[in-house]
Amino acid sequence: MPLLEPNPHALRPGRGRTPAPDRVPDLQARGTPGPLRDELTAVLGPGKVLSRISDLVRYASDASPYRFVPQVVVVAEDIDDVSAVLSYAHGKGRGVVFRAAGTSLNGQAQGEDILVDVRRHWAGVQVLEDGARVRVRPGTIVARVNAALARHGRVLGPDPASAMACTVGGVVANNASGMTAGTTRNSYRTLAALTFVLPSGTVVDTADPAADDELARAEPRLCAGLMELKAEIEADAELTARIRAKHTIKNTNGYRLDAFLDGDTPVRILRGLMVGSEGTFGFISEVVFDTLPLDREVSTALLFFPSLPAAAAAVPRFNKAGALAVELMDGNTLRASVSVPGVPADWAELPKETAALLVEFRAPDTAAQETYEQAAKEVMESLRLVAPVASVDNAFTRDPGTIAGYWKARKAFVTAVGGSRPSGTTLITEDFAVPPERLAEACEALLALQERHGFDAAVAGHAAHGNLHFLLAFDAADPADVERYAAFMDDFCRLTVERFDGSLKAEHATGRNIAPFLELEWGPRATELMWRTKQLIDPDGVLGPRIVLDRNPRAHLRGLKTIPAVEAIADPCIECGFCEPTCPSGDLTTTPRQRIVLRREMMRQADGSPVAESLLHAYGYDAVDTCAGDSTCALACPVGIDTGALMKEFRHERHSPREERVAALAAKHFRSVEAAARLAVAAAAPVGDRLLESATGLARRAVRPDLVPEWLPEIPGAAARRLPRTHRPAAFAVYYPACVNRIFGGPEGQHGPEGQHGPSLPEAVVRLSARAGRPVWIPDDVAGTCCATIWHSKGYARGNAVMANRIVEAAWGWTAGGTLPLVVDASSCALGLAREVVPYLTEDNRELHAELKIVDSLVWAADELLPRLQVRRRIGSAVVHPTCSMRHLGDEDRLTTLAEAVADEVVVPLDAGCCAFAGDRGMLHRELTESATAREAAEVTSRAYDAHLSANRMCEIGMDHGTGRTYYSALLELERATRP
Repeated sequence: MPLLEPNPHALRPGRGRTPAPDRVPDLQARGTPGPLRDELTAVLGPGKVLSRISDLVRYASDASPYRFVPQVVVVAEDIDDVSAVLSYAHGKGRGVVFRAAGTSLNGQAQGEDILVDVRRHWAGVQVLEDGARVRVRPGTIVARVNAALARHGRVLGPDPASAMACTVGGVVANNASGMTAGTTRNSYRTLAALTFVLPSGTVVDTADPAADDELARAEPRLCAGLMELKAEIEADAELTARIRAKHTIKNTNGYRLDAFLDGDTPVRILRGLMVGSEGTFGFISEVVFDTLPLDREVSTALLFFPSLPAAAAAVPRFNKAGALAVELMDGNTLRASVSVPGVPADWAELPKETAALLVEFRAPDTAAQETYEQAAKEVMESLRLVAPVASVDNAFTRDPGTIAGYWKARKAFVTAVGGSRPSGTTLITEDFAVPPERLAEACEALLALQERHGFDAAVAGHAAHGNLHFLLAFDAADPADVERYAAFMDDFCRLTVERFDGSLKAEHATGRNIAPFLELEWGPRATELMWRTKQLIDPDGVLGPRIVLDRNPRAHLRGLKTIPAVEAIADPCIECGFCEPTCPSGDLTTTPRQRIVLRREMMRQADGSPVAESLLHAYGYDAVDTCAGDSTCALACPVGIDTGALMKEFRHERHSPREERVAALAAKHFRSVEAAARLAVAAAAPVGDRLLESATGLARRAVRPDLVPEWLPEIPGAAARRLPRTHRPAAFAVYYPACVNRIFGGPEGQHGPEGQHGPSLPEAVVRLSARAGRPVWIPDDVAGTCCATIWHSKGYARGNAVMANRIVEAAWGWTAGGTLPLVVDASSCALGLAREVVPYLTEDNRELHAELKIVDSLVWAADELLPRLQVRRRIGSAVVHPTCSMRHLGDEDRLTTLAEAVADEVVVPLDAGCCAFAGDRGMLHRELTESATAREAAEVTSRAYDAHLSANRMCEIGMDHGTGRTYYSALLELERATRP
């Protein structure tokens, strides 16, 4: 069936490229060397060793400016796997690096030998003591932990800007802090206990009362050595004072020598040393935190100043007034932030010298909040502020939406500035700290230094703690530009240490970029102690070679990655990884970042190179076919990069002209296609699931899995042949039943008295609307129309254009030129009609579309119907599944509102995400839905619920398949609850 095969060559980059100096060499085209692959597979078992060149490349980049391709990737499932890898590495003289989220900014998550993925199987949160403590596995995202703690009014101390993506293991390993943590709320200060695996394989649980005795039996040399180092440090009064002084400001450069001063036993010393050790002392397998109160009364202001030093000079005064966070943004940052959705466009016109402070107070009650606001007002009265601050009196806001917008702009610092860098340049992110009272002076010095070296850096930071971040862009393929960067770093490090006695790393940990400058900051005595500590704990140097300690003075210039230009939609990507937690395929094939990373490696390669051909061969399934196309990556990306849209474009490019013609023909004759599909579903019912699964399986093998859907037992029966009768006069809205609800029926037997079927979704919507006094009208000619998502998601441009224009023209007529709202009963179809059809419309039809009021049925029911309905019966509990389309539309809260109206208890799973059913993609690649729903399914099936509610039929089928529970529309439950 050659005409039905995709054309992989359509994804081949254009010819005539100049190979990049850091391209993967041809010798690695086959991936991991056979002996290494086979030996590790024998040690760990099948399925845990990733060895293809596409696997190695996608793990080779993190959020840093470095790129090191590992020899092999191991996906460790438990401590036994970690211990086995360490034992193997010792026996073979190999190096090991642990990687979780890969959001580190200095190459800590990259290795050149064995790279161990400790994200995929390492998530888990257990709230202890009513939230006073929390036990966390290292692959858990920080925001996920805080979501669990919020129910108890608690929060973690560390709050990095990457909290939506970074994992707890990385936060502890780097001693990351963030906007409010400072030196008192970071990992080092809020840890209650750690469980870790030493390089030798010994497991230590610091909460175990017998931990020191067990460690002494297992590691007597280590215990004795630690106590000897402690005695040596404590005997040196000058060194002790120096260590204490260095940690009065934020400092993550080098190892925490104060652990020897704070710990009185080997286990307690190790607990402190593990924090900030960047995975070079052991693997952290579990963390117990002491949590902090979550003060819910928040007052925030965004204040603009005429210059960076002027803004910095105001910081100590806000600190004294009690501000929990004072964040600094310079003019470059502010102007670059216009790429962040929601940021005012006029920021792009701000003078270059402008700077801003984001000041926030948090209080346990309104009385304390008012006290803070008065103190802030007194500070502001003597400040010289510039527009757009309206006035001192109303500068602070309590509005959650406004505050969230401020923080979105601030947290997007790295991605926004990185996205605006010149195409093809590499981004360096550095952070340092000085005493807060010298922040203004440090700002002036930094500006002068960057000007002297020809850089125009963007500057932002946690000003309350004297912590600044800056970004530089340069061409890593140009040796002269690399040398310019090297000269800047030499001068910057000397300036920070010699003039300010500052920290060369405030919160990002040493990493590869500062390792050569460690001795400059700490001096030879302290640096020697760090080397001795490393030798004591990891005598064979197995863990994290060159990440913290490196005697090569130019080590920071090794492994710098080029950033070749890719497709325009993805080119601004700086590979930060913020998109990864939301990606449905992240645990199956690739993430959005990895899709772009692989594409960039193709661009580095020479035309037709063995590496390029291997990557291209794998890309079809790994990147294009298993992308759910949900575009939640665009929501997670601070600058809105939509990798899902890029994959749809790649699907389009792989289509043959014949396939495009067939798709367009299907759109033109969709009435017949729809009728045939409904008849096929109806005919399937008596045949049986087993026979249909066998038949479709044979067809998939004969044609292509990405073209022939697989029959799943969860697929419902056919919808009724006729839609409910309605009347146009007196209708308050036009009701558009989506084609999926015209083809598939609801879950049988779910509603109504025992032995009877309840209403269909269209019947429920009509009844509810009439019951609330807001009757709706279903046009007679809806058959044969569609929101066009079917064609859009598969990349069929011609068919998409045909249906997009048809539905808009029809909707214009149905709604009397937009006079009535158009209520759509599937959230994905509401999104498709509201937004996704627009690029495919003719100019005339775009004008018509602009007049339409497209309303998701959830919004219609929650806003228009529910206030006019009487709930007569309730269920005990309901768990809801917000769909990805709801996230795009911003109406997840309506699903919760409807559920709360009918159930005494409503649960939104903390791990809720896209089900990846994506129309029919869950039938084309069932493994995608199974992987995407695994964590949410574990949460949902951990207890019983009276109802499982959502608002999109195909997503409900996907959740049925993923959880084994029956999901149905919240509108069906609302109809039952309000039935007379």
